[in-house]
Amino acid sequence: MKKAERINQMLRYINKKQRFTLNDLINEFDISKRTALRDIEALEEMGVPLYAEYGRYGGYRLVRTMNLPPITFTSHEVFALYFAMQSIKSLARSPFRVTFQSISEKFLESVSPKQREQIDNMQNRLSFFHGNQTHEGHYLEEILMAAIEQKVIRIEYAGAKGPTSRSIQPIALYARKGYWYCQAYDVEKTAYRVFRCDRVISLKDANVEHGFDLKEITIHNAHRLWKPTDQAISFSCRITSEGAEKFKQENFPSMKITEREEELYLTGTYEPAEIDFIVSYLAGFGRSLSAIEPSSLKEELRRYYTELIRSLF
Repeated sequence: MKKAERINQMLRYINKKQRFTLNDLINEFDISKRTALRDIEALEEMGVPLYAEYGRYGGYRLVRTMNLPPITFTSHEVFALYFAMQSIKSLARSPFRVTFQSISEKFLESVSPKQREQIDNMQNRLSFFHGNQTHEGHYLEEILMAAIEQKVIRIEYAGAKGPTSRSIQPIALYARKGYWYCQAYDVEKTAYRVFRCDRVISLKDANVEHGFDLKEITIHNAHRLWKPTDQAISFSCRITSEGAEKFKQENFPSMKITEREEELYLTGTYEPAEIDFIVSYLAGFGRSLSAIEPSSLKEELRRYYTELIRSLF
């Protein structure tokens, strides 16, 4: 990191922290003690109001909060932000009602002419391939804000057996293979569920004074809330290492990879109403799977392949 850039970041760091030690700067910016002392001297020459406190628990204290200069980005930071923006292109709709075009225009207006020229050249040297989101999610902003604010909402949901009314507390949103999904706690079923956002027909506040305390539940650990019902059916398939790699790319809380006698197995459960889903999912593994149990699942897969072959000829 160049000195000017480091000093700029250090200004923001100490303005937020107010009180700091030499070791704080050494650890935060990965610099030597000598460099840290020179940087403090440079800050004082710039007029930063620092007060040195001596003794065993001494350090530096900012006498008053400063008005910081506008944030500036290095060329590498500009390129990184531009890379991140490309993901918006593939979304039919994002949680907030903005378009890639409006964001892109404002972003490109804020960079220097040289950085703009470099980005233009980059577009001719680099391609971003996305799995385009073809199904627009409804009420994305409302669902996301309910998750942030820990609110219970009432939705009309177009399920496999027709529309149903559900009270849910959203946990997180994610996009996968052309769809937006909402991880949520189903109030009536007192269980973790995942809903397709494009199937939400209507949404309103459930008028519940306090939602459930799910602050510790995030998109990274929400699956721990999932539990199978008493009607869930256990399944097991031997799987190759190639199949295990495919599983890493797409999997669900109801299944996992285990090892038995130096063989890999895909094991888990599915609900009776999810038979079409599990058959379609397992069929995607092709020859990676064998020794499928239970026999009823094997028969459903056999029927699936038979109908597929008939449709081709």
